[in-house]
Amino acid sequence: MQKTLVWDLPTRLFHWLIVASLLAQYATVEWLENKVQWHFYIGYFTLFLIVFRLLWGVAGTQHAKFSNFVTGPKTVLNYMKTLFNRQSEPAIGHNPLGGWFVIVMLVLLAIQAISGLFMTDDIFLDGPYRQLANKETLDVMNTLHHLAFDALLYVIALHIGAVIFYSVYKKQKLVPAMVHGNKMSKTAGISDSRLLRALIVAVVAAAVVYVAIEVYPPTPQVDEYYY
Repeated sequence: MQKTLVWDLPTRLFHWLIVASLLAQYATVEWLENKVQWHFYIGYFTLFLIVFRLLWGVAGTQHAKFSNFVTGPKTVLNYMKTLFNRQSEPAIGHNPLGGWFVIVMLVLLAIQAISGLFMTDDIFLDGPYRQLANKETLDVMNTLHHLAFDALLYVIALHIGAVIFYSVYKKQKLVPAMVHGNKMSKTAGISDSRLLRALIVAVVAAAVVYVAIEVYPPTPQVDEYYY
């Protein structure tokens, strides 16, 4: 067993920035008054994070790639048979079950972020795509926005429960590895975090979100008699 780098810095930053953005979005709606504009801004940042992670899941380092941890149902079932075995070999990256949790969470985050582009505070602020949709679509987006958040709460609770289970029952410390990136393993890890590549991916993700938010949406229509 040797200490080896598993989680690159971009993946770790994504993880903790998503945590911070979800807390901030909740706070700007439930705890802080007159901060809805910040809720929109943080939502755009969350959308950037999602686009970045999707691209990094293809172009990133070994254990950040979807091809590394998204497996078929047979692999997942075989892994679940060893779930309560304290002596089972720990996965160097995401285990087969945890890998699918990542996908589920990304899908829910994407649904919430995209549906948020159609939201309104019913006073001054509208999402950039609100005027493109009819009432039925807006109702669907409103429902998805809230359902996705409720589902995220359950997934996050399961994630926290899994971290506790692995730490207490299986003696596998998952949180420290997501801070410093290292794990004890017999398998070789990654050589570095590919920061230049991550910067390029981040610029591309930012450009995609900028076009989606600032370029493509129609100009808000203003009544000619409005003063």
